[in-house]
Amino acid sequence: MENTNAIKAIDKIIKNLDKSGINTETLIDDIKALRAFALEEEVPLVVKVLRLAYEHIEEHQSFLIPVLEDEPIDEEEDVVEEKNDASPVESLKYLLSLTKNLNNKDNISDLREYKELLMAY
Repeated sequence: MENTNAIKAIDKIIKNLDKSGINTETLIDDIKALRAFALEEEVPLVVKVLRLAYEHIEEHQSFLIPVLEDEPIDEEEDVVEEKNDASPVESLKYLLSLTKNLNNKDNISDLREYKELLMAY
């Protein structure tokens, strides 16, 4: 997102995740506030992903979507398994960091993948 207040909100959420993990009392409100910036900037993909994320957290008291896996460069199985060991906090931090730079096509692709995973969960 391009709004500096949105970037500050993302950084604040990530900092709070590092400090206290998934604290649903403040996290859900913070994500809703961030979603308002996405609405202002008219970024429907981010609006949808953030709504799905906070609804998921409300329902499960955690973020149960694993970090997206990179496509392995070689075909070794253990390369893929290593990447899937991330915590719910790390996965949510990654999702939020994707929203900082929407000019990156890989970020958009990963946001779409998160959207699909959240809708299917």
